[in-house]
Amino acid sequence: MNFKELPPVKEQIMKCVRCGKCRSVCPVFAEMKTEIVAPRGHVFMVQMLRDGVVKPTSEVSDHLTNCLMCETCSVNCPSGIDIHDLNAAARSYIYDHNKSLSKDFIFDTFWSKPSLLKNGIRLMSVAQKLGLQSLARKLRITKILPADLPKAEKIMTAVPIKSARSKLKTYNPAVGRKKFTIAYFLGCGTNFLNPSVALATVSVLTKNGCDVIIPEQQKCCGLPHIANGKIGVAQELMIDNFKVFNNIDCDYIITDCASCSSAIGEKNLEFLFHHSEHENAAKAMAAKVKDLNVFLVNDLDIKVPNNHKLDLKVTYHDPCHLANAQGITREPRELLNKIPGVEYVEMSLAQRCCGGSGTFSLTHYDLSMKILDKKMDSAAQTKAQVLATSCPSCMMQLRHGVERNNLNVKVMHPVELIDECY
Repeated sequence: MNFKELPPVKEQIMKCVRCGKCRSVCPVFAEMKTEIVAPRGHVFMVQMLRDGVVKPTSEVSDHLTNCLMCETCSVNCPSGIDIHDLNAAARSYIYDHNKSLSKDFIFDTFWSKPSLLKNGIRLMSVAQKLGLQSLARKLRITKILPADLPKAEKIMTAVPIKSARSKLKTYNPAVGRKKFTIAYFLGCGTNFLNPSVALATVSVLTKNGCDVIIPEQQKCCGLPHIANGKIGVAQELMIDNFKVFNNIDCDYIITDCASCSSAIGEKNLEFLFHHSEHENAAKAMAAKVKDLNVFLVNDLDIKVPNNHKLDLKVTYHDPCHLANAQGITREPRELLNKIPGVEYVEMSLAQRCCGGSGTFSLTHYDLSMKILDKKMDSAAQTKAQVLATSCPSCMMQLRHGVERNNLNVKVMHPVELIDECY
């Protein structure tokens, strides 16, 4: 991928009129208040990289990674600049000039091979069950971890010992009359960290007339790789996924993860494969991708049963990769309002980033927590008993926020609440 020839880099930078609208909506700028971390500052930085005014150094990378990739700036840019794509392209370009053995291992090997990822997560779960994580903290062994990981490792608590895939069959037949055949894109966060979400997804889909196929050979969507300067690896992962999903005779490819539906959707796949030999395969897959909330509301027009009426006040956090990247905000709320016994209440900062953004909370813990605390204050004001969201990365961050702020709130995916009604 030629950095200087990428459409966002080649064509969009000149559109910036320096208006500063992006600064007014950026969660990171709100905390740091310096131009160099503002989206407008990142556009300048990418332009200087392209023109050779600055070199692709680790110092420049540090400035560009002070960004959540939440796309708030992009959707609010009057000139229509995809600032997050500019940033992603620049990170990859800089990484090519500043290799890291640890990053190569994490993203090229560990996170790209499902068997290694599965065993690594299982090992982490066993360590937690044996109390080794708590012991490591008490002995201050976690202090040897790089960057912000000594603080951030506590976000990864209560990792399930069994993945969703270990509990689900490859083929899950519809209950009653079949309406659709669904290929389920089971994301890493759902599979390993929130298996209850996957179980609820399959349960609700099958109970509403869907055959659900969960392909064994699927790989990561590649979004964590893009955020960490590994666009080439993200492309390789998606090429493998094309071979899997484009060979399944299905009506739709459904995912319950906002990050995954964004990564395998039309916009991101065009960024990765524009004018490449895999462009047609990318378009074929993207054409079938739908977010679970959208599918349940618009295609199934789901009628939630009253078998087990819930008596809950629920609020909702918009994942950035759903609201900003895909413009999906109505359907999750409509879904929650369909649930018998649920009193839905809107929080004031519903569409503001929670500060998680995949690996951001692990690499920029203190900054991430400042953004998260504002979100949790907003959630607490609603007096809701359940904080719902549609992204496993957000769920992990919000659970940490609940614990950090001593709130009596449960973090759940909307589909889990629906499944309880059965």
